[in-house]
Amino acid sequence: MIIYIHGFGSSAVGGKASILRERYKTNILIPSLSNIPDLAVDTLEQLIIFLKQKGEKINLIGSSLGGFYAIYLANKYNLKAVLINPAIYPYKTLNKIGKATNYYDLSTFECNKNHLEQLKKFEIKDDIKNQENFFVLLKKGDEVLDYKEVLEKMPKAKAIVKEGGDHSFTDFEMYLKEVENFFK
Repeated sequence: MIIYIHGFGSSAVGGKASILRERYKTNILIPSLSNIPDLAVDTLEQLIIFLKQKGEKINLIGSSLGGFYAIYLANKYNLKAVLINPAIYPYKTLNKIGKATNYYDLSTFECNKNHLEQLKKFEIKDDIKNQENFFVLLKKGDEVLDYKEVLEKMPKAKAIVKEGGDHSFTDFEMYLKEVENFFK
């Protein structure tokens, strides 16, 4: 079973989520997560524990902030994870935002100091265990995050780094075959 973890301000009906749902039909879970980090991670951990109890093989795909959560969860539960332009230090990146917009319904919500402190709890400060369990997809043209931070934090992870592009990684579906091979 694949769990897709969307990014900040996104949802289970975003662009990558829709592509993945169409491709994997009943072999994927795509929860719409809270913008409150503790609640988002709690939801994901409940799903992982439930699936493990059922004997399911679990793989993660995380985009942006979802990639940050995927690093934490894959490290904790020894899972494979594909990271798409992952946030490495979201408490720094989001510190500039304050008020944010949900891309699905254009509602607004606030990213406050408490949320940033919650994010710090999920950072892997030491070496990330089992870096061979990670496959990172990066675009050098990411206007939100610095791709070099990922390569510095995870030097032993499998990585594809492409010129240009953007934070949305709009041609993500071109890499699905490689994602599938990685999960085998």
